[in-house]
Amino acid sequence: MSASQSSDVPADAPVKACPRLNQFIEQARQYPPIRVAVIDAGESHVLQGMMEARDDGLVEPILIGKRHKIERLCQQLGFDLAEIRLIDAETEAHAIAAGIELVKQQQADALAKGWIHTDTLMHPVLKELGNGRRVSHVFVAEMPTYHKLLFITDAAINIAPDLQIKADIVENAIYLARQLGVQTPKVAALSAVEVVKPAIVSTIDAACLSKMAQRGQIKHAIIDGPLAFDNAISAEAASIKKIQSPVAGDVDILLAPDLNAANILAKDLEYLASATLAGLVIGTRVPILLPSRSDPPQARRVAVALASIIHATHSQPAQTT
Repeated sequence: MSASQSSDVPADAPVKACPRLNQFIEQARQYPPIRVAVIDAGESHVLQGMMEARDDGLVEPILIGKRHKIERLCQQLGFDLAEIRLIDAETEAHAIAAGIELVKQQQADALAKGWIHTDTLMHPVLKELGNGRRVSHVFVAEMPTYHKLLFITDAAINIAPDLQIKADIVENAIYLARQLGVQTPKVAALSAVEVVKPAIVSTIDAACLSKMAQRGQIKHAIIDGPLAFDNAISAEAASIKKIQSPVAGDVDILLAPDLNAANILAKDLEYLASATLAGLVIGTRVPILLPSRSDPPQARRVAVALASIIHATHSQPAQTT
């Protein structure tokens, strides 16, 4: 799943300046290209994204799907398959199984969703490639109206997380932020209001997460909540409401109360605040990319770069809750 699902990006669409995100592409170029198994690769946008990442020196794509369809599309698009590994798979189930097996045999460093539904891909992946952790998705967003990157979670995997699941989701986001250079990320546990109201469960969860961080149950981050979005993103808004918070106006991670809220937030930022979004699934044996066909080339390349950086660390977060 991605923050964009509705329309294709025109070939002549203007390229947004994303200096912070582009730094990850430069960082990833320091490492060898990662081997990414693309599940159900027989679609032009999917192929274009992978080939662009290959041309950037970021990836060695492994294309899995109907061979005749992939070969025909690559010929139409002018892509040379001479040095590309292509695995024939007539069904989605066969393609998924092939990708999972590549990971198990240590022949693939990451998986990428091709022309396949997210839930169809993730159910078998979670069963076969889980590592005992809660799996979640994190968007990394850059926009001209905010002074640093924002990490938004979880807009793709966990639909209605309870307190324990939210703690796991936060730890995954903290892990990713730290791997990308934010040593002590500031986390806003979002809700509709900034005070605890028993009738609004997300406010109670947010307050508990804040206390868990204070007591060391969630490490390496400053967590405050409940915070409404305006209080999290604007120190002025927090000041007007007489909220004293080390997170307000300087937040790194936005923890939404549920998938609907996170997904809507990500789309709002993309379409109304000119954000560029790139995301990863965290918590599986290897990073997983869930691109949309409407993702711009920058977002695709950055997502691959993020996967490369995570792969290069050879570490996984340890849950403390």
